[in-house]
Amino acid sequence: MTHAALTPPDNWRHLPFFVQDLPRIAGQLAQSDAQVLPPAHQVFSALDACPPDRTRVVILGQDPYPTPGHAHGLAFSVEPDVRPLPRSLNNIFKEMTDDLGACPDTGDLHFWADQGVLLLNTALTVEAGKAGAHAKLGWARLTEQVLAALSDRPRAFLLWGGHAQGFARHITGGDHLVLSSAHPSPLSARRGFFGSRPFSRINDWLMDKGQTPINWTTPKGP
Repeated sequence: MTHAALTPPDNWRHLPFFVQDLPRIAGQLAQSDAQVLPPAHQVFSALDACPPDRTRVVILGQDPYPTPGHAHGLAFSVEPDVRPLPRSLNNIFKEMTDDLGACPDTGDLHFWADQGVLLLNTALTVEAGKAGAHAKLGWARLTEQVLAALSDRPRAFLLWGGHAQGFARHITGGDHLVLSSAHPSPLSARRGFFGSRPFSRINDWLMDKGQTPINWTTPKGP
């Protein structure tokens, strides 16, 4: 992975991270012999898909899936042909089915992003087979700055698990909807994730604000 391949997303390039931190991170990635996931052109896919003015909901993940062929730059999302689904995503879909009565046919969540749902991981890269390998690389600075920038008007923030909740202090101002619960991973989903009904709660909040609810379950056809 080369520095040149890590092109800052146009609508976010004003954030200090891209001048102050990205060159160092890109340099470290370029020196690594390990396989880095997702592919370089997908590292900023979540931000590319959701400019600040279109972002209505933020779901904070941890780091990309470490299985080659799974991660494509959106937190919790996988390429549409991935079977079986990662266990956390499977639990998300279980909760959605209980909450809304349906869930998507595949794990590709790009259609959420198209509606203004920013699926942001707090580390945007990982080593193949080594979950959390890039947790201390410096990506968290970007997450902090994105959350601060998105605090400028009321938005919904979904913080699953202690890691995501640790970033809550960067969400400032009032009138946001901030939902916190256990993480959907198999280790913790039964400790408060199941039954939390985040999808209907976000939609109720959006509708109270006069906004269109998110279609969580059904990608539109071509």
